[in-house]
Amino acid sequence: MAEIIVIGSSNTDMVIKSKKLPLPGETILGGTFIMNPGGKGANQAVAARRLGGNVTFVTKTGYDMFGTEALLLFDKEGINTRYSVKDNENPSGVALINVDENGENSIVVASGSNGTLTANDINSDLFTRNESDIFLMQLEIPVSTVGYIAKKAFCQGNRVLLNPAPATALSDDLLQCIYLLTPNETEAELLTGIKIDDAWSAEKAAMKLRERGVEKVIITMGAAGAYLLSGKTSRIIPVVRVRAKDTTAGGDVFNGALAVAISEGTDIEEAVIFANKAAAISVTRMGAQASAPYRHEILP
Repeated sequence: MAEIIVIGSSNTDMVIKSKKLPLPGETILGGTFIMNPGGKGANQAVAARRLGGNVTFVTKTGYDMFGTEALLLFDKEGINTRYSVKDNENPSGVALINVDENGENSIVVASGSNGTLTANDINSDLFTRNESDIFLMQLEIPVSTVGYIAKKAFCQGNRVLLNPAPATALSDDLLQCIYLLTPNETEAELLTGIKIDDAWSAEKAAMKLRERGVEKVIITMGAAGAYLLSGKTSRIIPVVRVRAKDTTAGGDVFNGALAVAISEGTDIEEAVIFANKAAAISVTRMGAQASAPYRHEILP
């Protein structure tokens, strides 16, 4: 099986569950407080590992209890972290998360050491192994670092999966190295200028991203499904209907599951169906990494 090399952020999530999300300037009384391991990179790495992937995770943490605990948890999950590095000056990343009674959330992230992960921190051995290896990245580390890794991996013949979150502008030079791009509606709109509200607008946005060099595009559209544009497919693949408790890591689980299915040689449509099932389970649970399902939980 191909190895999945996840490069990205590791945070500690501090979560408060409340009846509603506060308005600007408003203070509300919340309910349960939970402190969980999180960060988009870490969430995707854990999701991929629990679903059967052979996972290496590259991240940068501070010399503090948050970073130490995170690395211990990755080890317990069976994730290889030997290429991860430490930051001598900055603390590990943290995220403050508010979740309402419908499972919707608002998140503020202090990047800390995640924001200092540079090309100099990336071990060249990662690019000299198997061409079938998959690189999975997000945007909670510097875009310049993502661009460096994507180009190196692309030139090696590896497939690069990019979840462009949080939303930011991306160059054509970067997009031309991407095998699979997985924006949500907001991220797709920022990248294309096209507002996503139905299958037609999703197709229009995905086509524009293809024109900029991306090989395959999946636009996640919440309860409306996931729009897939590949060489032979252009359609919305429905999601599994569930009652959400916490959507914090739904997208991360989706991407981790995609990487696993693709690493196993699964057809891209079937890979999206598999990822939808995994994400549906995750949003019925509280927490980020804690919500990621195991392979045996995915219905055939």
